[in-house]
Amino acid sequence: MNNRPTAALTGLAALILAGCNLAPHYEPPRPDMTAAFKEAATGGQGGQGWKIADPSDAAIRGHWWELYQDPQLDELEARGAISNQTIAAAEASYRAAHALVLEAQAQLFPTLSLDPAMTRGKSSAALTGLSGVGTGTTTGTTPAGTTPATGTTPSTGTSTTGTNTAVVGSTRTHNVFTLPLDASYQVDLWGSIRNTVAVNRYAAQASAAQLANALLSTQSSLAQDYFQLRVADEQRRILETTVADYKASLRLVRTLVASGVNSDADIATAETQLESATAQATDVGLARAQYEHAIAVLIGVAPARFSIPYRHFDQQLPAIPVGVPSDLLERRPDIAAAERQVAQSNAQIGVARAAFFPSLTLTGSAGYESTALSQLFETPNRFWSVGPSLAQVLFDGGARRAAVAQARALNDSQIANYRQTVLSAFQSVEDNLAALRILSQELAQAHRATVAAKRAVELTIVRYRNGIDSYATVIVAQNSFLSARETELQIQLRELTASVVLINDLGGGWSTSEREQTERMAEHPVHFGKEPQVPTENSGPPAPNPPSMPEGEILPDDLIKQNNDAMAPDPAAGGPQN
Repeated sequence: MNNRPTAALTGLAALILAGCNLAPHYEPPRPDMTAAFKEAATGGQGGQGWKIADPSDAAIRGHWWELYQDPQLDELEARGAISNQTIAAAEASYRAAHALVLEAQAQLFPTLSLDPAMTRGKSSAALTGLSGVGTGTTTGTTPAGTTPATGTTPSTGTSTTGTNTAVVGSTRTHNVFTLPLDASYQVDLWGSIRNTVAVNRYAAQASAAQLANALLSTQSSLAQDYFQLRVADEQRRILETTVADYKASLRLVRTLVASGVNSDADIATAETQLESATAQATDVGLARAQYEHAIAVLIGVAPARFSIPYRHFDQQLPAIPVGVPSDLLERRPDIAAAERQVAQSNAQIGVARAAFFPSLTLTGSAGYESTALSQLFETPNRFWSVGPSLAQVLFDGGARRAAVAQARALNDSQIANYRQTVLSAFQSVEDNLAALRILSQELAQAHRATVAAKRAVELTIVRYRNGIDSYATVIVAQNSFLSARETELQIQLRELTASVVLINDLGGGWSTSEREQTERMAEHPVHFGKEPQVPTENSGPPAPNPPSMPEGEILPDDLIKQNNDAMAPDPAAGGPQN
């Protein structure tokens, strides 16, 4: 009978079964979204720090911090991408996830194992009798017609090999040499292995997106700390300038008191105001030091080996291109990670459902065995076996049904998490678009308030010199002017911070099309884990914190309009004091 058609049908059936996949068909969840951001659709764009993206600049470029045109920030961001330990940990997590993919893929191939062994032993007389062979049997061949020592019927033939008989039925010490080659292959009838591979692949892709998100978050934190440090320097410059103005005011008060116009109480009040401003200038140094230390840690350098010199603050707000809400699904790594986790949980349902069906395993073994090493590879000493095994759980108390229910519930949870991530992304973009719009208006208003406060100081000082107002009026005007300057500076900081956060919310130039590039970067790290290099400007001894300001940076506003001979000499100049 010809078995070829039967064999062909059996092979075809096996191929069909191998193509089964019990995971639900996956489609990415569709979150509810609008055609445009509310703030982008209704708000104007003049001076707000963002613009509606044109087709030519629909996305932020990868090195987004270059929008601020600050070379020192560029250098710090480059070092942070190399030496930051949070990024290094995220990169290592991705490599671990990628290794799990390779481990799962290995299950798609047969397993081969070679297990050579040598044993030396001796059987007991009690067990030897159970073999049906006498204890006096010796290794070798029995001639035809000769009666064995056990009394068994003589064999008919030339001779029989007695090697195995001697091993089993003899109490003599003997050696056994084996060289088996075992093979095992689990046929993936129901897609369990393939879905396991998919689960790990989606997890690795989510890990790659999380690596990109860690990189973007670190870059954003570094930029925010850098701008806060620069604003702290500018705040100290304002306070140092104010202290210089207050010293001039104190000299004026002393002159007027010496002339009999005012009392010593005005001198005490002026000194109190001066020392308070000096203390504020000193206190800013603490915040400045903390920002510098934070930047050092973000670039992987010990704070003791890192310092940033003072530089005049003149940062301009860049124009950030803003696209449509659907762009966030492709450009935000946290959304991409959440979507891959949905795909991962969907594939896990297929793994759980496959447990309801039998598993088919093909096993085989072949090799050599002998009691003499020199005869191991002789043809009579060969052995082999091959065969399938089919395993099916008949009763498990509902464990498999519960596993499927759990997988479906986790998939529902991941879908909800994904949609919540998308909604949170929309909210954060809208928040910062509104912040830039409103802060741009507030900054203009604060600047006008600063100009008015400066004018008020000029007028009150003139009225005080002429005896019209008390010195308390001057102090109120001066404090209002200082407060207006600090408020305007803080609004500038908030505006810069909102622009950095908006870039972070828009994905910072990353997109899902760059996921493979992120994966390759992690699989073949060039810089991760290396000893971070200290910037060249920090090669010398540690600089003081806060750093000294260049000469000419502190310029009083010269609000007191009077002749120099009408005031007491500056005590710092070494002249006489009143």
